[in-house]
Amino acid sequence: MNQTVYAAALVGVAALCTLLTRALPFVLLGGKKELSPRMQAVSRTLPAAVMALLVIYCLRGTGFAAPAQWLPAFAGVAATAALHVWKRSELLSIGGGTLCYMLLLRLL
Repeated sequence: MNQTVYAAALVGVAALCTLLTRALPFVLLGGKKELSPRMQAVSRTLPAAVMALLVIYCLRGTGFAAPAQWLPAFAGVAATAALHVWKRSELLSIGGGTLCYMLLLRLL
C-alpha cells in the first residue's frame, strides 16, 4: 500500500470515528428525550472538569527555577481566563492566551 492510500485511509477512519462519536448520542437519545438527573449533573460539571484537567496537563512540566520557565505559562493561563470572563468567547480567549504565551516565550 503506497503512502497516499495509507494517509487517505487513515484520514477516512479518523473522520468516521469522529462522526460516530459525535452523532451516536443523538441517535441513541433521539435528541428529544429528557436527560436523567444524573446525566444533567454530568453535563453541568464535565466541561469545568475537562478544562481543569487540561490546565493541569499543560502546566505539569513547568519549572520554577527561573521566571522565564514559569512566567509565560502562567501568564498565558491568566490571559485565557481573563479574556474568557471578559468576553465569553472561546476563540478570543484561546487565541489571546496562546498569543500571550508565545510572545512571552520568545521575549524571555
